Amino acid sequence: MEGASNGGMLYHEVQESKLCAVHCVNTVLQGPFFSEFDLAALASDLDGKERQMMLEGGVSASSGDFLTEESHNVSLDGDFSIQVLQKALEVWDLQVIPLNCPAAEPAQIDPEQENAFICHLHDHWFCIRKVNGEWYNFDSLYAAPEHLSKFYLSAYLDSLKGFGWSIFLVRGNFPKECPISSSETSNGYGQWLLPEDAERITKSCNSREGPKRIKLTEEQSDPLLAFGEADAIPEIEDEDLKAAIAASLLDSSPAVASIETSAPKIENQDSKEKPAQEE
Repeated sequence: MEGASNGGMLYHEVQESKLCAVHCVNTVLQGPFFSEFDLAALASDLDGKERQMMLEGGVSASSGDFLTEESHNVSLDGDFSIQVLQKALEVWDLQVIPLNCPAAEPAQIDPEQENAFICHLHDHWFCIRKVNGEWYNFDSLYAAPEHLSKFYLSAYLDSLKGFGWSIFLVRGNFPKECPISSSETSNGYGQWLLPEDAERITKSCNSREGPKRIKLTEEQSDPLLAFGEADAIPEIEDEDLKAAIAASLLDSSPAVASIETSAPKIENQDSKEKPAQEE
């Protein structure tokens, strides 16, 4: 039996502007591996490849807006497509599979045997992740990751599907460790929490505001109601973010190259400072 990964700590990111896709990817990986600029670079690369395929397929530049400079994989306020999330996770040899496809059938029957799920609806992304044998909801609208029992995991996923959420299974060899002490891994909105600290924060929030989970009763509440609380989250420097993402889209090739070489660099750091691990 291997020891707990990341010293038994949980990595969580609290909502910043509309960067839930960034938060989702990083909590899947359990570390601040990607920034909004990294994902914007991947989006730009995807846009370029898609336009090239359209041109090679005989689509003329005047046939529609697909060949314009407007991105189809990222909006200026920071919302990214599933293709961008897939591309980011592929850097770490992780595969993103729609939960309703045949390859994911075992996960539909017994989700507890998996390691991570990505959920999406109405421009909001979040992940459900198993860390050190326990399941947590890493929704960035929550102040801390929320523990899910094994029974509740299956019921929660079923309820999300019932409300129209798109759910994706993530499979592969997840990063074992993130160099917590490295200043290079700080992105300003991520935090490392012990499970007991996460539980304490969740209980404190629930006692003040009421539980945020989907209520599994006959009168089920829409999970999007919880997103109303997002209005209370300050959208700090939104205009600066839009300008920065736009600038990143204009010249992204070096950033893409940097992302593609980042995995081995972090793996080398892992080999230098390697606490006990578990998967």
